[in-house]
Amino acid sequence: MASKAFAIVTPNGSHIHVAGLEQHRPISAFSFLGRYRIVDFPISSLSNSGISRIQVYCSQNPRSLAEHLGTGRHYNINSKSGKLQLLFNQDSRENDIYNTDVRAYMDNIDIIRRMAQPYVILTPGYMVFATDYEELLETHIATQSDITFLYHRANDAKTNYRNCYVLNLDRKKGVKTIEMNTGTVNECNIFMGTAVMSKELFIELIEQAKAKSSVYNLIDIINDRNEDLLIRGIQHKGYFAAITDFKAYYDANMELLDPGKVDKLVKKDWPIYTQTTDSSPVHYYPGSSIRSSMVANGSVIKGTVENSVIGRGVTIEKGAVVKNCVILGHSKISSGVHLEYQVVDKWARDDVL
Repeated sequence: MASKAFAIVTPNGSHIHVAGLEQHRPISAFSFLGRYRIVDFPISSLSNSGISRIQVYCSQNPRSLAEHLGTGRHYNINSKSGKLQLLFNQDSRENDIYNTDVRAYMDNIDIIRRMAQPYVILTPGYMVFATDYEELLETHIATQSDITFLYHRANDAKTNYRNCYVLNLDRKKGVKTIEMNTGTVNECNIFMGTAVMSKELFIELIEQAKAKSSVYNLIDIINDRNEDLLIRGIQHKGYFAAITDFKAYYDANMELLDPGKVDKLVKKDWPIYTQTTDSSPVHYYPGSSIRSSMVANGSVIKGTVENSVIGRGVTIEKGAVVKNCVILGHSKISSGVHLEYQVVDKWARDDVL
């Protein structure tokens, strides 16, 4: 069944922005939990589902994402039967309202048309979750829906999931409307940016959106055509995070320090693949103190680390204290430095004038 679909890891909408980090790389290339990138989660689930033709869209600063994706071999994608492609807008500008997902698809419409699979699975590069896309595809075909959406039932939407869409469903889980989360209610159905439809309908929708408005996104044209399309929602079970702003990025790293939540995301029978590095295990020096933290390989810990996520190759010197922080790879925290509730970017040093 999975051979009937190709996948698109969609570009971020203009309403999604993580200040302080996104200027240097797309959200999909953000380090996560010390050793992963956010893009690892959708691609790993697609690979585990048997879907091996995957397009990843990127509008800005693609270097780190391109380096991480490589040929796709570390995602268990067989290059003889599958392909991982990184695709771009022809002319993209940061914070440009015309830089929509529809524009990105139209810039690559010839590649989309050439795909042999009759179905397309769209899934975002800024959300963290695991799901069986083959099962989602089978349900879509069995129900004879025009479009199938994946959603997460949230009970904290007043404070979380800002800049995410909400699905309003009828009793048979048909989608009545799609609107932005305004934070007015706690319980709602958060659209996970994941949809299944035929390739033919997908092309029809993006062409209609382009003709209607240069600022239209795919979700806008689907909303317009809601009455004449059969759109159903499927509820997702398990861990889910939407990295839509800086706070959401920090909170997602912090809450996954809870082993119970990690077990809902990373499972033995559903691995999360990533680019590995040939480095030594973590070196904990005598006198160091580590509590409730994730520390990636290649790091050197001489100081105190509590309730923090430490990336690869990080050095925390003797006398340094790191609490409730996310420290990205290859940073150095010098002796006497005390950090709490901070995100420290890659290669940061405090001993260089």
